[in-house]
Amino acid sequence: MIHFQHPHFFWFLFLIPALWWAVKIKKRSVICFSSLTTIQQSEKKKTPPIHAILFWMRTLALTFLIAALARPQQVSVEREFETKGIDIILSLDISGSMLAEDFKPVNRISVAKEEAKRFISGRENDRIGLVVFARKSYTQCPLTLDYHILESLIDQVDIGLIKDGTAIGLGIATAVNRLKSSDAKSKVIILLTDGENNAGNIDPVTAAELAKSFGIRIYTICIGRGGLVPFPIEDPVFGKRYVQAEVKVDEAILKRIADITDGLFFMARDADALTKAYKKIDSLEKTEVKVKEYSSYWELYRWFLVPGIIFLFLGVLAQNTLFIKIP
Repeated sequence: MIHFQHPHFFWFLFLIPALWWAVKIKKRSVICFSSLTTIQQSEKKKTPPIHAILFWMRTLALTFLIAALARPQQVSVEREFETKGIDIILSLDISGSMLAEDFKPVNRISVAKEEAKRFISGRENDRIGLVVFARKSYTQCPLTLDYHILESLIDQVDIGLIKDGTAIGLGIATAVNRLKSSDAKSKVIILLTDGENNAGNIDPVTAAELAKSFGIRIYTICIGRGGLVPFPIEDPVFGKRYVQAEVKVDEAILKRIADITDGLFFMARDADALTKAYKKIDSLEKTEVKVKEYSSYWELYRWFLVPGIIFLFLGVLAQNTLFIKIP
């Protein structure tokens, strides 16, 4: 990158039009002759455009000298990025109730997976992992910066990988186990579930207290609505059909988990609400990035000064030799 240390010198370029104007209006010299024969003979000869050649030599000389005074420099910039990333575990409920199709035209698990991937794609410099839970819980992906692999593993998540049930406490505990030794500036669990805790040997409140002891914040998202919701059933005779099934949602316990860990609770009864929940979390958990910039300069004025002096010298030389005037 070329940088001029003293760009104000370029104002002197306005001298060039002034120089052109001075040459244009300059009166021709008058010489008295006793006869017009010499003048008539000289008019027949083709003379070189003396004034044009001298003008352009002076113009080039002036342009290069002004550019040299502006002090051109080659600038090399190096940036050093210092980031303090956030470690995030997505804890995703994959119990059978996530097949409910109250998020027409897809089910809850499909919407949850797509919104999780959208959230991941918007992050930078943060390690993100995935825990899935039903009756048991396990780590689908440890903390990683390879978002492509993480998104691929999210795509592989499906209902039925774990025996049915909703062990919210285990889902939190497994995520805490992944984050407890992290030295990140912020440690976060995003817990997404659609039911109440009905499995596992760890109480959700106890798991939340454990998370708090390690400085982990939990954002809880309750996806879907309670009560009767449509569930698909594969009938061997009539094919796929829907039945209304009762789903119990324990909003109180999810709010308490968030309160204990200084997090937030979100209710997502439709896809738009889930999108807004992730956007809110994304805005609250920002990675701090500090940039240190180092610049190196190489002086380039010689590349303009030398040609300027050469053109100036050639102009003076030509005026006093080839284009010499007889007074």
